[in-house]
Order: sequence, then C-alpha cells, then structure tokens
Amino acid sequence: MTPLPVLSIHHRQRAVSYDADLLEGLVCASLPECVNIARKYNAELATLAAVEVSILGNRAMAKVHRDFLDSPGATDVITFPYGEILVCATVAAARAAEFQHTTTDELALYIIHGMLHLSGHDDIEPAMACKMAAEQQKILEVARSRIAFS
Repeated sequence: MTPLPVLSIHHRQRAVSYDADLLEGLVCASLPECVNIARKYNAELATLAAVEVSILGNRAMAKVHRDFLDSPGATDVITFPYGEILVCATVAAARAAEFQHTTTDELALYIIHGMLHLSGHDDIEPAMACKMAAEQQKILEVARSRIAFS
C-alpha cells in the first residue's frame, strides 16, 4: 500500500485568528480517512506524494477565484487536481459565526472538503453536496476523536 501524502499547511494571512495547531492536528488526523476514500474510488489523493494547503485572506482568494474560475469574489475552498487546496480564512470566519462553531472548525471542514474532492467526491448537484457535507462532518468528528486520544 502506498504511504500517505505529505501534508503541508501554509498560513498566508493574518487578518483572521484561529487555532493553527488544532487545525493542523485535525487535518492530519483526517488525512487517513480521506485517503481511504480515495483508494476506494481510485482517485487522485490515493496517488499524490504531497498535499499543499494554503490559508488565504479575502483578497488573495478572490484573485485566484477570478483568475482560475472566472468568478468574482472570494470563495470558501478551491481544490486543484495536483493536490493544492486553497481555503479562505475570511469566508470561514463569517460562515463559522453563521453555523455557530469556531473558525478553526470551519477551516478544517474546508480542507477536508478539498481532500474529498481529491478523493472522487463532487458537489455539483444538491444531493451530492448534501452527501459530501455529511461525509466531511463525519471525518471531522473522527479526526477530533483521534487527537483527543493522542
């Protein structure tokens, strides 16, 4: 069996605060779950040597969103098939307040969401998006229990 990809998380914004250590722990603990799903679907994440995550601010995310997806404004997460995941801390902070949980949890969900895209999941149709949201929440809970016992 191939080893897990090397996971790198780059904190490239300063405007939004979150618990970087907890975030990294949650994401690292969720990686095996996501890779197992990718292996099941023979998806990109199963064969990647590395996954690069960058946490961006609003302006940087809006630029990438415009340049690569021809869509204005910032978005929550953008995943590239070669293993790069970009997440927006500004969007996460706003949505975390809306869903009544922490920015750290919201960022973890975005990164897991990106890894699920690399694992063969898609969220184009509402039913698929609902299934993907449930899966990422389940993976976050597994990750949370893993780091609680480590």
